[in-house]
Amino acid sequence: MTIAVDKLSDPAVRRLLGAVNSGNRDAFFAALTDDATMSDDGSQRDLADWVDREIFSSHGHIEVQTEKSNGRALVADFRNDAWGEMRTAWKFTVASDGRVSHFDTGQA
Repeated sequence: MTIAVDKLSDPAVRRLLGAVNSGNRDAFFAALTDDATMSDDGSQRDLADWVDREIFSSHGHIEVQTEKSNGRALVADFRNDAWGEMRTAWKFTVASDGRVSHFDTGQA
């Protein structure tokens, strides 16, 4: 059973994933700190390049299965036109201003 993005516990994560699922690149970057970083399968990636390739140009969509750590650790089914669907794990760091400053993702 999936958890609707608008029901996620953490408001920063809710905003970020809502932007993913609506295909709204501007809202996605507005939900991040100016110096936000990310990693994929343990390797640091260029955030803008990764997001454009894996989410926005390939119609990425996320369906959350479980959440832990007050909504900052998720297991989700992620799909895009490039890779199809895969089970993924996500961990988010939220800054004091309420925006995501870092996220890790990878195969779950």
